[in-house]
Amino acid sequence: MNIKEFLNLKAEEYNSSSFIKDDPIQIPHLFNKKEDIEISGFLTSTISWGNRKSIITSSSKMMKLMGNDPHNFIINHSEKDLKKLLKFVHRTFNGYDFIQFITSLRHIYMNYGGLEKVFAENIKNQSMHNSIHEFKKIFFEIPHTKRTKKHVSDPLKGSASKRINMFLRWMVRKDEKGVDFGIWKSIDQKNLSCPLDVHSGNVARKLGLIHRKQNDYKAVLELDSILRVFDKNDPVKYDFALFGIGVFEKF
Repeated sequence: MNIKEFLNLKAEEYNSSSFIKDDPIQIPHLFNKKEDIEISGFLTSTISWGNRKSIITSSSKMMKLMGNDPHNFIINHSEKDLKKLLKFVHRTFNGYDFIQFITSLRHIYMNYGGLEKVFAENIKNQSMHNSIHEFKKIFFEIPHTKRTKKHVSDPLKGSASKRINMFLRWMVRKDEKGVDFGIWKSIDQKNLSCPLDVHSGNVARKLGLIHRKQNDYKAVLELDSILRVFDKNDPVKYDFALFGIGVFEKF
């Protein structure tokens, strides 16, 4: 069995509905409306570092603070509503960051037609990297707290952008297993990049898929070049394989 066949088997194994119950993707699965799914998904992915249990707990608190009605909260919140968010904290993401994210998201929905439109309009070279770069510029073009900018990564400045790439996988990838949502029809999943983290990075190196030691933008490009050969139409299905082997099999 070659590496491609091995990863296809592992992708099939881990890309199943049973994956949802222990993963942060369960948070957007609580909603049915498109805007609620994408907003809850974006906020959840933003704080997705640390162990998955704590991410899920913190994301659930975020949703509760928004009345479990994220799109309505984004559009119609009052100053009093925002003040309630000050008590939120997850690692280095605090209540001030949360408030900035709410106001920046409102700006995007009110002035740019929503998250999908912003990401879809800036695709270059069959890649989402420029889209992420442009998204960050739009996200922070309104008055913002300087400290919050670190919570939105930029691949064109060297970041692997793991959390945004994960969010894009959730929204774009058309998944017959019911894990990823595939609700963003204007973006082709062949343009997606694998959310490279410590687990997927370590497995990719052990399998000889990447040679770069850092989990950064250049490593993502290296991994893209291989995974897009393995499956040109659905390269990020291998995220399930790389992550699953690393987390569940301690490969």
